[in-house]
Amino acid sequence: MKLKAFISIFICIGLAILLNIKIGDLPPLGKFLNPFSGFWSNAEPRTTSRESYLLQLKNIKQEVNILYDEQQIPHLFAKDDYDLYFAQGYVTAKDRLWQMDFQTRYASGRLAEVVGEKAIPLDRYQRRMGMVYGAEKMLEESFKDPISKLILEAYSDGVNAYINSLSPKDYPLEFKLLDYAPEVWRPLNSALLLKLMSATLAGGSDELYMTNILHTYGKEMTDNLFPNFPAREDPIIPKETQWDFETISIKSSEKGIPKVKEQNGKRISSIPFIDENNLVMGKKEEGLGSNNWAISSQKSSTGKPLLANDPHLSLTLPSIWYQIQLKGNQGNSYGVSIPGAPCVIIGFNEHIAWGVTNVGSDVLDWYHITFKDSTKKHYYYDNQWLATDKKIEEIKIRGGKTVYDTVYYTHHGPISGLGFQQDPNAKLAANVPGDAALKWVAHLPSNDLRTFYELNKAKNHHDYKNALTYFTAPAQNFVYADNQDNIAITPNGYFPLKWPGQGKFILDGALSAHEWQGHVPQEQHPTIKNPIRGFVSSANQWPVDQDYPYYLSWEFAPYDRGHRINERLSQLQQATIDSMRLLQLDNQSILADELLDTLLLLVEQQGPPTAPYENALKILKEWNHCYEDQSIAATIFDGWYRNIEKNLWSSRFSKADLPMRFPNRDRTVRLLLDEPTSMWYNDRDDNRKQTRVEFIVNAFTSTIDELTKMYGTLGPKWQWGTINRRNVPHLAGIGAFGSNWFNSTGSGKTVNAIRDKSGPSWRMVVSLGKTPKAYGILPGGSSGNPGSKFYDNQLQDWVDGKLKELIFMQQADSNSQQMKHKLILVRKP
Repeated sequence: MKLKAFISIFICIGLAILLNIKIGDLPPLGKFLNPFSGFWSNAEPRTTSRESYLLQLKNIKQEVNILYDEQQIPHLFAKDDYDLYFAQGYVTAKDRLWQMDFQTRYASGRLAEVVGEKAIPLDRYQRRMGMVYGAEKMLEESFKDPISKLILEAYSDGVNAYINSLSPKDYPLEFKLLDYAPEVWRPLNSALLLKLMSATLAGGSDELYMTNILHTYGKEMTDNLFPNFPAREDPIIPKETQWDFETISIKSSEKGIPKVKEQNGKRISSIPFIDENNLVMGKKEEGLGSNNWAISSQKSSTGKPLLANDPHLSLTLPSIWYQIQLKGNQGNSYGVSIPGAPCVIIGFNEHIAWGVTNVGSDVLDWYHITFKDSTKKHYYYDNQWLATDKKIEEIKIRGGKTVYDTVYYTHHGPISGLGFQQDPNAKLAANVPGDAALKWVAHLPSNDLRTFYELNKAKNHHDYKNALTYFTAPAQNFVYADNQDNIAITPNGYFPLKWPGQGKFILDGALSAHEWQGHVPQEQHPTIKNPIRGFVSSANQWPVDQDYPYYLSWEFAPYDRGHRINERLSQLQQATIDSMRLLQLDNQSILADELLDTLLLLVEQQGPPTAPYENALKILKEWNHCYEDQSIAATIFDGWYRNIEKNLWSSRFSKADLPMRFPNRDRTVRLLLDEPTSMWYNDRDDNRKQTRVEFIVNAFTSTIDELTKMYGTLGPKWQWGTINRRNVPHLAGIGAFGSNWFNSTGSGKTVNAIRDKSGPSWRMVVSLGKTPKAYGILPGGSSGNPGSKFYDNQLQDWVDGKLKELIFMQQADSNSQQMKHKLILVRKP
């Protein structure tokens, strides 16, 4: 009996232990399933009470009223800045605390603390990118400004007030799943999230790939396939804009382009190519981008300007943006914020509206560093050995283990850990491996937050221009409209002064001639106000034509989206809110407009096609060139073009041991249309030259064959929306917390740029006037709680292309039928 009792006790103790520890990816099941403090407590009622709640908090100075509308969007009313941003921190944490915590850990390289060893490579990458280093520089500069300091500290106080109110049973669900607790929020966390946005929008880094291409194919071919200016252009600032400023002289380097060395008649490489730990930012992706535009009162049915913005970013649940209204003694703004950072980032107030798209200028360069010896204590620069700074990164891992990573810093920036083949003819440190240092605008001191504070309360174009003077990174196209009949757009940020092509290839870290020479003065940034054509717009394409005197980069997004937007805006008259909405949903393919007739003509030159190719050609001929849900032609054309690109470039630019990239879409289109005898059509093993006709026909037939193999005979299963079903995944990839699947329209080549994992993260249209009228939609909802009906309640309307009216309150009117409940924050006695 005693033995049985002992065994029973032992089993009970063992079960108690097992149920309260995390095993692999499973949460502690005892705690997670506890009916009083487990996941059950995260469920929210389906109905929302109209009652008011009073909450006493220590830091509040005066009463703050927070009204929630039927979408659970908070509208904040405070009497001073401290209380306003304290309340913003509080309500944002209330809805998005886990998201804020997780993204901060991601940015700072601390994910291994909560998810274990599998996050070590990512943590190491973030630390070697200098994310904390850049955030600390930002915070140091921001704290020199009393306004920015107050905002950041107030926001942090608000977040911490909410965290301090929680017991473990109140923790958001993901904390329980991952079995960890939120930690104190610091102003540095907010800076980290702003830097994370900089990294997201840096647009990738192609220097490694381009340097490999140069050394493999030589300068002539590299210049031909990767030109420094596009054949097709429709720039953000209209062509032939006059620049009335005195240009700063830029010294060009005679050693600006790496030399291609040859040995026994063959090219040899002394350039970086080893990236086993994926320590270099990914190559630039086409199709990622955003749209914004504003039209003048002359083109508007309202007699006042209209403004639209839809930033294309990763689609996740919780949503990347958080809707909010902020009314204080300095102004009244509404829009979306970054969860974890103060102010409205994209939005409007009583007088103006603004939006952003990524410029994509070259603000990130890699420098080849030569060390004196394997200790890496000294590196060669300007004929002398300079000392490196060394920082030991302590990466803590869940379970108590710690690993250490040594990161060296040069005056350029942090060393990546990227390996180099050594030049056998090098005179310096011939047996010491090289490395790469990262120079990035996001590492510079900055006070970017002040830009959005000033925009939130701006009243006119002068205020808008003043706000932009504080902005550094990531460079953005700031579109603007006001109720005084002005529209404008300004590509803005820290633009390094460079000679043309500087940073296209990896630079020599030993040469002072390869340094940036300062930055383009703020007053000389490209900008335009009230253009004759009656609109301004951007879609990440080239900001300027070749007459602009400063080099910004050698490549920007393909011109398709920007050209389509400008084409439609030129035609629009008496435009309405709905005109703007429909343009955001535009699925017309400029690529098909320019290319398809030629492709079809080439196929017909081969002779009469047989089934099923004949049926596919007929569908393409009747196509309206729109990527619509039920379009079979869109599926065929998209696959056809992808095969054309793959067959043109893959065998030459996809090498496992030598990272390279493809020529861009603009260059590919020029080749297909204007170069019928190009050598690139020849990709045959028998050395017989393949004609352009043969090449195009082979790509077409292989596309039809592939589609038939995957989806059966040509029919409804080939429809674009069916093949391109999407969902919005959970931020941490927890499958059950992602959205349902839906058919998608659009593509990365259309204005409605919905791709595999990205798309319009916020659609907004604002009609200016005495009182602004605005509409917007998120691919999600206000809440970060999967148990809330507001977690993804806007998603279906987003899929359907609808917008919801944004309720812009002038005062804290709790009697409004549009407001569902009220939270009042008061100072605790």
